[in-house]
Amino acid sequence: MKLFLVGGNSPTGKDLIEILRRNKIRFIAPADKHFDPDNGVAIAKLITDFAPSQLINMADFISRNHSALKRAQSSEHRCEQINTLLPGVLAEICNHLNIPMLHLSNAYVFDGEKKLGYNENDEPNPQGVYGHCSLAGELAVQQHPAHIIIRSGWLFGQHKKGLIKSWIGSIKKHEGEISVWRRSLSPTPTANLAAAILAVAQQIDCEANVWGTYHYSGLETKKEIEFARQTLQYAANHDEEIYQLLDRIKITERQARPREILNSTLSSKKLFDTFGIKTKSWHGNLKETIQTLYVDRLPSAGNDFTHSSTESYDA
Repeated sequence: MKLFLVGGNSPTGKDLIEILRRNKIRFIAPADKHFDPDNGVAIAKLITDFAPSQLINMADFISRNHSALKRAQSSEHRCEQINTLLPGVLAEICNHLNIPMLHLSNAYVFDGEKKLGYNENDEPNPQGVYGHCSLAGELAVQQHPAHIIIRSGWLFGQHKKGLIKSWIGSIKKHEGEISVWRRSLSPTPTANLAAAILAVAQQIDCEANVWGTYHYSGLETKKEIEFARQTLQYAANHDEEIYQLLDRIKITERQARPREILNSTLSSKKLFDTFGIKTKSWHGNLKETIQTLYVDRLPSAGNDFTHSSTESYDA
C-alpha cells in the first residue's frame, strides 16, 4: 500500500501519519500550499510522480478550529475552495489515473432536525455555507466510481482541543460558570477516526468492492452540556482550581446560533456491517487529550496554553 495524503496537517491527518509511521506504511503528505484547486495540473503532477495506490483527502475548512463554522459564512470562497473545488479536482485526477479515493466529510450536510442519529440513507439538507460546500464536495467525489466518503462525528483529540481548552479556561475565569450550545453530538477522537480510515484503506488495498458513503463516530452520543461536564470532571484530576470548583459548577445551555445544527449525531452501523470496524468509547481519548494540556504547565484563566504545531508533514 502506498498512500497519497491531502490534508496531512489537519488534526486527523496528523494522527493518521503517526499510525502510518508506526506501521511502516509508505506515504507522502505534501504541504497544504501545494493544493490550489485552480492549479489542477500541478496537483496532478504531484500525484502522478508518486504513483500511489490510493489517495486520502482530509483537507477541511473547519479542521483545526470549531469557530470556523461561523467564519465560513463570511469566507465562502475559501470554504468552497477547500471543501468543494479541491475534492472535485482530486476526484477527477484519481478517476483519470484509476486510483481509489477516500474523502473525509462531516455531519453538517444534514439539517440537524432528526431526533435519532443520521444514517447514510437520510437525505442531506445543509443549512449553512460549510454544509453546502461539504455536500457539493461529496457530489463531486461521487463522480469517481472508485470512491469512499466517510462522514465523521464531532472531532476532538491531541491536535484538536480548542473547545476543550476554552471550557477549562472559562470555568476558572467565571468561577464555575460556563455556557454551551444546546445541541447533541457524537464525540469522535481523531485518533480513532484515523485508525478507521486506515482499516478501510487496507481493505480497499485487498480489492474489496465497497464503494460508497459511510459514517464513523464515537460510541456514545452526548448533549454538549453532558460532554462539557465530563470534560471538567476529568480536568479536575489535573487542576486543583477546577477541583475546588466542582461542587458549584453551573453549565447553562444557550440556543445554537444559525448554521450550527441541533443534532449532528451519526450511526456507524453501515461501516461496521461492511468493514467490521467497531465504534469505540471516547472517554480514554478525552482523558489523554486533557492530560496533554497539563504536560508543560497548568492552564489558568485568560492564558493561551496552546501546544499545537503548524508543521507540514512530508515523507
